[in-house]
Amino acid sequence: MGIYKDLKDKRVVITGAASGIGLATTKRFIFEESKVFIFDWNKEALEKALFENPKICGGFPGDVSRPEDMKSAFRKVDDVLGGVDVLISNAGISVRKSFLEIEYEQWSKVLRINLDSMFLCAKEAIKRMSDQRSGVILFTASTNGIEGHPLYSDYNTSKAGVIMLAKTLALEFAPWLRVNAVCPGYVLTSMQRSEYSPEMLKNINAEIPLNRHAKPEEIAALFVFLASSEASYITGQAISIDGGETAGKYLKAL
Repeated sequence: MGIYKDLKDKRVVITGAASGIGLATTKRFIFEESKVFIFDWNKEALEKALFENPKICGGFPGDVSRPEDMKSAFRKVDDVLGGVDVLISNAGISVRKSFLEIEYEQWSKVLRINLDSMFLCAKEAIKRMSDQRSGVILFTASTNGIEGHPLYSDYNTSKAGVIMLAKTLALEFAPWLRVNAVCPGYVLTSMQRSEYSPEMLKNINAEIPLNRHAKPEEIAALFVFLASSEASYITGQAISIDGGETAGKYLKAL
């Protein structure tokens, strides 16, 4: 039995759901007894997630930045779930490079996957939600979309765009649709481990007031809360979950 009773049997679509924050969020919605359908570009990882979590209703291996793939994916959602109540648009990538090292191809790829995908998935979801005049859309943004971080100009720009997309859609489709952007700080995922050495992770933790990275499950907990009726008066917001990182300069007490 889940914590949020109103999420039972809600039809939930989650992108980038075969690993990291997406997989943790999938598991949490299953715990809440929602009907979950997942997308991921990595077919092998998707099949593994489906095999290890048999309560997932179905999955689609596709590229969230391709309109044709997302049209096909949501048609599959229609077949399996019969519609969408909650969209968690989570898929994203980052590449750690200085501005002058970033080739246009990389810039375009990051913007396509991190921002264009949010547009494509939200559009497909809202078409379906419009018929029932209800729904919740939650985007995975980042604290990098709120303040600047060196070596991530493409990623930062994409996440700032995600935040503004959430705010715009929240206004355009109020009052029946709620839209928010979840802005994690540092989260200990496989993507994070691939970009940072253990020494770098230790140094970052020392600058976070709570002295650690978030666990993916902690981000998932925020997603289910925002999807539930407990958050019925929250829309158009960029909600940070960052251990105090963006509160201000952290000076460790002597």
